[in-house]
Amino acid sequence: MRETTIGGCEVGYEKAFQTAQDDPKGFWLDAAQDLEWLKAPTVAHDAATDGWFPDGKINTCINAVDRHVAAGRGDQAALIYESPITGKSATYTYSELLERVSRTAGMLAASGVKKGDRVVIYMPMVPEAVFGMLACARIGAIHSVVFGGFAAPELAKRIEDSKPVAVLSASCGLEPNRTIAYKPLLDKAIELSSHKPDACFILQREELRCELVPNRDLDWNAAYDAATAVDPVPVASTDPLYILYTSGTTGTPKGVVRDNGGHATALSWSMKAIYGVEAGDVYWAASDIGWVVGHSYIVYGPLLAGATSVLFEGKPIGTPDAGIFWTLIDKHNVKVLFTAPTAIRAIRRADPDGEFIAKASLDSLTALFLAGERADPDTLLWIADQLKKPVIDHWWQTELGWPAIATCFGMGETQIKPGSAGRAVPGYRFKVKDEAGHDADAGTVGTLLIEQPLPPGNFRALWNNPERFQQGFVDFAGHYTSGDAGMIDADGFIHIMGRTDDIINVAGHRLSTGQMEEVVANHPAVVECAVVGAADELKGEMAVAFVVTRAGVGDLDSVKKDIVRTIREDIGAIASPRDVFFADALPKTRSGKVLRNLLRAILNGQEIVVPQTIEDASVIDALVDLAAPQPAA
Repeated sequence: MRETTIGGCEVGYEKAFQTAQDDPKGFWLDAAQDLEWLKAPTVAHDAATDGWFPDGKINTCINAVDRHVAAGRGDQAALIYESPITGKSATYTYSELLERVSRTAGMLAASGVKKGDRVVIYMPMVPEAVFGMLACARIGAIHSVVFGGFAAPELAKRIEDSKPVAVLSASCGLEPNRTIAYKPLLDKAIELSSHKPDACFILQREELRCELVPNRDLDWNAAYDAATAVDPVPVASTDPLYILYTSGTTGTPKGVVRDNGGHATALSWSMKAIYGVEAGDVYWAASDIGWVVGHSYIVYGPLLAGATSVLFEGKPIGTPDAGIFWTLIDKHNVKVLFTAPTAIRAIRRADPDGEFIAKASLDSLTALFLAGERADPDTLLWIADQLKKPVIDHWWQTELGWPAIATCFGMGETQIKPGSAGRAVPGYRFKVKDEAGHDADAGTVGTLLIEQPLPPGNFRALWNNPERFQQGFVDFAGHYTSGDAGMIDADGFIHIMGRTDDIINVAGHRLSTGQMEEVVANHPAVVECAVVGAADELKGEMAVAFVVTRAGVGDLDSVKKDIVRTIREDIGAIASPRDVFFADALPKTRSGKVLRNLLRAILNGQEIVVPQTIEDASVIDALVDLAAPQPAA
């Protein structure tokens, strides 16, 4: 079994897991030694504040960029940009990255951005977005990246909550068959928000330029050219590095706060221990910087490890074809690819016989990692058979920031159980509790929990919302409630069975059905509604709306179009429902609670269990006729 070095100790998975269980403070202090600290920590964890390395001082940008140049690896590629949509590509060495980041930091500093200030980044997948994130880290500013193209009302909520002094944006984003104008969305969001940023830096893209607002908007390139490089600013290990908003169980997004020292320690350790990636290796997370995967494994993780990271502006199919992943793996000698199961499903649909895969050598590829949603066994086994490489499912959340369940490939672990995300990553202590709060037996499904304290790199707070943060820990004292149902089998493999709240997972994007219901309910023709997630072969899940209209509404097609359009405008295209069903009534308990689990069962062709508390069981037959999947002809 291959071993990995942790804080100078040669250990494999079993030893690392046990050490992290028995002596978590010593385990993580050892791991922290792999970083460059401005003041080395002597304390691992402070129970009173739940902070990791509370007496340490650090700068994440130094660890991701400067130290690699100082170590003599300035000529190594740090970032590879591939944009098959535009036909552009570029490679930035660590020395070039240092120059770009330092001057971008100077650009921000010249406009008054300082340590502790917030900066919203609303950008496409271009190198400047990465420069902006690292520039914020360099000067101690707190960045909040919002997925490019998010609807203006959603962007406005994030501006309202984080109160940025500056925004980094671009004139447009690009999809395979369309150009998305970002500037009108940004302008509308600022109009909707009571908070107004002092400055907006706009990267003008040649595909679509935009008008700048006087006395607020600055041309990115001009401001960058006028800037001078600035030195990094020391911050406390526990100071915030970024805020990343994720959908909650209500329409209000929750701002997950990540610290500096714990985050850098965990990600640096994970690159080698989980993925088997070290300095000089090429690593590709085919995600977006707007999501946690992009934060952790496009930007920070690979660069903290001194690896080369691939930044991809494209799609798994259509840019130009279903072979783009394999073409770029060969072109850049990618060692590890990380993508979502929905990408593999799309590739399989476009290339069912794996003809594009067969044309590629893939000699450099050692493993494919999947995350963002459950990897169904059929998809996992298909791609494993095509690649003839290990395909590893793993599980984590925005709140956690890095994998909690995985097969630790970097430690020589190769045993995979299709349908399971793997075993607990060292540092995590999982439990499954039944409804009575008792420990569930092996193989029994219950509520999936993680014992406190959560390891480094996990969220320590929600921005401006300590009460909501505590809600994740109140149901089971001393444990974080993951929001997922799961079970741990006799071999220690953990199986994620589904969510316990109203979050659905559309192509790796966590979306709130409660938020969608708010939009649907605002339509003047709607009396009541329910939105649930239906299983989808390509995207994992898609939203489906059940709507009861007011009496006398005749043009239901028009209502349906209005609902779909409004959801796209208010939340985003990714939330667009797969279908809208018009029903005479929704199934409810006698207390008035809509039975969403029953609606999901109908949609997915599952066994329909009618609860004794249902108000009117006759509603079910009508819904089955309306929405149940039809058998194949």
